[in-house]
Amino acid sequence: MMPADNDPFDLGFDAADEFTTGVGDPWRASAPPSLDPAVGDFEDPFGAFPPPSPREAAQPVSRPPPEPAREAPREARVEIAAPAYLEPIPDSGLGEAVIPRITIHAFCALTETAELIEHAAGDRRMARATTLVRPGGLAAAVDYYQDQPTPSLVLVESLDDAQRLLHLLDALAQVCDPGTKVVVVGQTNDIALYRELIRRGVSEYLTQPLSPLQVIRAVGALYADPSTPFIGRQIAFVGAKGGVGASTLAHNFAWTMAERMQTATVLVDLDLAFGTAGLDFNQDPVQGVLDALTQPDRLDPVLMDRMMVRCGDRLSLFAAPATLEDDYEIGADAFEEVTQKIRHAAPYVVLDLPHVWNGWSRRVLLGSDDLVVVATPDLASLRNAKNMIDLVRTARPNDAPPRLVLNQVGVPGRPEIPVKDFGEALGVQPSLVLPFDPKPYGQAANNGQMLAEVAPRSKAAEGVEHLARLISRREPPPVQKTSILSGLFKKT
Repeated sequence: MMPADNDPFDLGFDAADEFTTGVGDPWRASAPPSLDPAVGDFEDPFGAFPPPSPREAAQPVSRPPPEPAREAPREARVEIAAPAYLEPIPDSGLGEAVIPRITIHAFCALTETAELIEHAAGDRRMARATTLVRPGGLAAAVDYYQDQPTPSLVLVESLDDAQRLLHLLDALAQVCDPGTKVVVVGQTNDIALYRELIRRGVSEYLTQPLSPLQVIRAVGALYADPSTPFIGRQIAFVGAKGGVGASTLAHNFAWTMAERMQTATVLVDLDLAFGTAGLDFNQDPVQGVLDALTQPDRLDPVLMDRMMVRCGDRLSLFAAPATLEDDYEIGADAFEEVTQKIRHAAPYVVLDLPHVWNGWSRRVLLGSDDLVVVATPDLASLRNAKNMIDLVRTARPNDAPPRLVLNQVGVPGRPEIPVKDFGEALGVQPSLVLPFDPKPYGQAANNGQMLAEVAPRSKAAEGVEHLARLISRREPPPVQKTSILSGLFKKT
């Protein structure tokens, strides 16, 4: 990030980066007690637990020490009562898997663990799964499944020593159906115990302290598709009201991610009737996002590649038809399925959401990894942005709050809400403030180009790159400088 003295976006407040703060890895090792030598080498005569995959067997139990906690951003200082485990955990910058439609039974020995599992079950990534939480721990699970079928995943917590833990797991193995995965939550971070549990077919062993994201990611890893190399980070841009420039910023952001950050990016224009992505990139594709939405079950990588248009070496565009010949009555399930499939096409997927509010827009917005709310400094934008941010915070308690971009600041003769007051009213300080400068925007729109192409040194172009660095958690590759004499020695 640029020093404060040279920051063109500094208007007298801190544009805090709440996405880059958090605690270290909570997989902290405690002092492990030694195993009882009477435990010995155990055999699993039942084979009810599925054999561990090579990936699962290779997972170590010890984790690196936590990183020092960084200073909390200004947004985080809003007084909201929440358990300590809600602190965000730094991630790799890519998206996270959505848990498939499975049934999870959790048998917890501690009330705190039961509350944590229930909190994780309400997360957006667990929306498809059905979770049942019961008290009693591992012993209660053994009794419950004496006359009940086991679900897709059984999560059991045990406070017992190693010998009794393995004895109860033997009993659970006798009543487990084939194909059921078992995750054990224990108190002992012991490598010998971990290896014995994995050898017996336990899918994962977690130790306290835990967080909801820790549980979600552990479950997601068990059902990850090995043929999928990554899940792209989905970034949704939405305007607090019409005309604030959300689409323009989304298009320029996607271009900057591809050209400046040099990472493969897909831009999806979901404004089916009035989308402008095709105009902004000077493209008129035959197929686009509407074709994908009308046949989501047929959308595979080959068909997806035919529907997208290339706007460069790293940027692909899913354009909107931008016609009024159809009512576009498409269900929310189709939007969710298509956007989930597109996330496998590139590390970053940018969604240009129209200023509408219905079932599909709400689901796509809440299901995105990052949300950028674009507003102008007026009362209508303030009201709408607050409603949106409050909704997202309530529905996504384990995620960082949305990012706020204030656009068109400083229009001559227009009364405006001060930037500092605008951020304080929302509890989220803007990540980016862009001044009113219509010339580069108009020139880029009329030429079918991006801001960085027509005015690379403008505050608008620099601001979009600043936002790209914040969201991608990366810096652009250094520009290779060439000598002015190098051209004289090129081979002819």
